[in-house]
Amino acid sequence: MDSIQTVHILMIAAFVVGYVFIVFEHRFGVNKGATALLLAGTLWTLYFVGVAPDLHTATHALERHLAEVSQIIFFLLGAMTLVEVIDSHGSFRLVTDMIRTRSKRRIMWILAVLAFFMSALLDNLTTTIVMVSLLRRILPDRENRILLGSMVVIAANAGGAWTPMGDVTTSMLWIGGQVSTLGVITALAIPSVVTMVVAVLLLGLGQRGHYGGESEENSQKVEVGARRVLALGLGAFIFVPVFKTLTHLPPFVGVLIGLGVMWVVTDVVHRHSDECREHVKVPYAFTKIDVSGVLFFLGILLAIGALASAGLLTVLATGLNDMTSSPEVLAGTIGILSAIVDNVPLVAASMAMYPMESFPADGQFWHLIAFCAGTGGSILIVGSAAGVALMGMEKIDFVWYFKRISLIALISYIAGMFTFICITALGLI
Repeated sequence: MDSIQTVHILMIAAFVVGYVFIVFEHRFGVNKGATALLLAGTLWTLYFVGVAPDLHTATHALERHLAEVSQIIFFLLGAMTLVEVIDSHGSFRLVTDMIRTRSKRRIMWILAVLAFFMSALLDNLTTTIVMVSLLRRILPDRENRILLGSMVVIAANAGGAWTPMGDVTTSMLWIGGQVSTLGVITALAIPSVVTMVVAVLLLGLGQRGHYGGESEENSQKVEVGARRVLALGLGAFIFVPVFKTLTHLPPFVGVLIGLGVMWVVTDVVHRHSDECREHVKVPYAFTKIDVSGVLFFLGILLAIGALASAGLLTVLATGLNDMTSSPEVLAGTIGILSAIVDNVPLVAASMAMYPMESFPADGQFWHLIAFCAGTGGSILIVGSAAGVALMGMEKIDFVWYFKRISLIALISYIAGMFTFICITALGLI
């Protein structure tokens, strides 16, 4: 065994140990953000000293992954700040007041459909942040809130899979030419709907009766300019995919522009107010952001980047290819693996490994990769950006999600795959 193989084993072992500490965060009493940062630093150190051929290559790899992760982090910070500003104005009260029903099943269906279509237009991460903020205004009981939040993650991931803007992996395949806009929408719309519907039906089996009372937070005062801020905030989120399509700039640039506009408008609106309005301005919103959750996101993505730079994810993808030549089995396995490790490097490895001469654009293989990579992450809470955002915002325990949600997410994932295979075999797409 040579030295590189030894370091590879050490990197895998470190990732497994770190993953265990993240999973059992409450048992060990160590914040998952601390574990993720320590894991990222350890893996990159092992890569630098034992795997990289030279310092220049190692530095370039780290800078490349840091640039990719930073885009996501800045996007997350901008989106969370916009949500906090909307929230501080009581603007969500205007939305939650429109949800008159207290029926558990009706609320579940309303939120699922909203999350599904919002994710298709925006993306699953932004949708989850907005929907969880809405949930805080509707439900006083945390157990009910995190159950519906988990449902939102499944619906948002399903909704994001069938449009080029909804999920980063679908965007990657779209930009790479593996799928077209019309092709991926036509092929994946029905399977994605099935995934969402099956998940809601299963989650709703034990949900009867009505939610009692009103969240204390839902009694929040509606501030001056609340309607304007709500319209501006939603406009900022809709602006992001449009801006990206027109300019080809990363989404975080659009979010920062939207945040800048929001900052200027709120400062102008409240500049002559007699009473103190600092709590509704953007600088105050910065203080309410969950920094430990953002750092967890940073650490886990950098850790995955180290594994990708070391070639371990490519080895994994190659091993899958050697095990089976079935597109269905291969794509399905990639989807399940995306619940454990980030789906972006898995899809990137797939794009590099499988030439379009063998797997033509808008073929069954690429559509199935887009669907599986987009929805498979729902199986574990750390398997998608939406799940990580929910985990950070509501402090959900990994084990709780695994016990209550993972099987439902897996069944809905398989149902969506089965639907895709059936309609493809019947020649309906």
